[in-house]
Amino acid sequence: MGGRILLVLGDQLATDHPALTALDAARDRVLMIETAGEATAVWSHQARIALFLSAMRHHRDALRAQGWTVDYLDLDSEPPDAPAGLDHRLAEALQRLRPSELWVMEPGEWRIEQLLETTAAQAGVPLRWWADPHFLCTRERFARWAQGRQQLRMEHFYREMRREHRVLLDAQGQPEGGTWNFDADNRQPYPKGGPGAIPPPAWFPPDGITQEVLALVSRRFANHPGSLAHFAWPVTPDQARAALRRFIEHRLVGFGPYQDAMWTDTPWGWHSLLSSSLNLHLLDPREVIAAAEAAYREGRAPLSGVEGFIRQILGWREFIRGVYWLDMPGLRQANHYDHHRALPAWYWTGATRMACLRDALTQTLAHGYAHHIQRLMVTGLFGTLAEIEPRQVSDWYRAVYVDAVEWVESPNTLGMALHANGGRFTSKPYVASGAYIDRQSNLCKMCEYRPKEKTGPRACPFTTLYWYFLDNHRLALRANPRTRPMTMHLDRWSEDERQALRESALERLHRLDEL
Repeated sequence: MGGRILLVLGDQLATDHPALTALDAARDRVLMIETAGEATAVWSHQARIALFLSAMRHHRDALRAQGWTVDYLDLDSEPPDAPAGLDHRLAEALQRLRPSELWVMEPGEWRIEQLLETTAAQAGVPLRWWADPHFLCTRERFARWAQGRQQLRMEHFYREMRREHRVLLDAQGQPEGGTWNFDADNRQPYPKGGPGAIPPPAWFPPDGITQEVLALVSRRFANHPGSLAHFAWPVTPDQARAALRRFIEHRLVGFGPYQDAMWTDTPWGWHSLLSSSLNLHLLDPREVIAAAEAAYREGRAPLSGVEGFIRQILGWREFIRGVYWLDMPGLRQANHYDHHRALPAWYWTGATRMACLRDALTQTLAHGYAHHIQRLMVTGLFGTLAEIEPRQVSDWYRAVYVDAVEWVESPNTLGMALHANGGRFTSKPYVASGAYIDRQSNLCKMCEYRPKEKTGPRACPFTTLYWYFLDNHRLALRANPRTRPMTMHLDRWSEDERQALRESALERLHRLDEL
């Protein structure tokens, strides 16, 4: 047939794809592919599958409305007995369409990049890569920034991005408010009486396309974890912008102080819930940053909260993508502490006696969502303390969250939550006892375990395993100025106390599935 083909992947749904301006709608075409293999590479949450498929189908229709020929391979056209995978479906399409070139924007996953290069080469089709303009820092730009640095620290990178993109700077080019970081103001628990009334986020009742997708997922992926009962995520750019406006106008004001807080029956808190729209490219991060900065300059939101939110987008999100491409594929095998225990079965069901984990997991299975502290300091923290194999935890994160794409989840989980890469970009492991969860939530008050108790049947597993972790790694922790204070209490323990802790911890580790 000739002509060029632009392959649009499921997390590349931007309306301003740069390659579209260079294509000829009269002779070139767009190719989009659904495949069961991408839903089963990890045991994906039903809502995650539905979000990708619905957003892809809406994008297909938008492209067609603009006059593009879109060759769309849906799941119903994939034979159940065919090899399940993007490579097989792409190879068949290239053989059928015989394009002069295959164009692809750089993907968000190392595996997909390798797969596309191999498939195109085997088909004898020239492959042209396009840089992804969605990000404010290119992969090459980040590699130049990282070159020669003994330690990669997000704070240094973030300040450079602020200067480069002129974000939250005063007339002299200095940070607004005289400081770069307002973290100290943004770590409050909810008041003792609870969070009170929080304006809800924007939700979007499923339209006809989404309803078809929900029926398809219910039929094809019925054995996958999670629920579709509450599905109302943004699936188009217009919906994503409406969600952004709702957050800026009604929820940003409370985001800063309570971004680390947890409370029962409060799944969203003051969080933006924009990560899925950003990661599918339904939203441009520049638009998000500009809206938050405007809210501060117009007096509609405090500087501390706005800075904390922008840091997540301009700082951490851009930084973590750079680290991912710098460290793959070795990152996937990272296991600094040599942990090899199996992920407890209740990560997939929520059926645990630990109230904090039960709350986070039940919420995740219902909605495909948990905020960053639930991920870092509940599900991730337990993975570290319970000596679970890092890759099993990382694959679980990629499976259960609607916003999960590998460039985000792998470095966040392996590098930050689990410290599996040995502190490549963090200054210390994120470990804590049950006291942290008690301080940041009301969850311990309704748990059968007690956060202050280290040993015995009522001792909180987080607390027992935290002290066991400190004891096991005390030499390395003492060598780090940021973790040395954590080990000082151990020096006052008698050998009997230490032995009792070891016995209690090992008993917990040997029956993780029963906790």
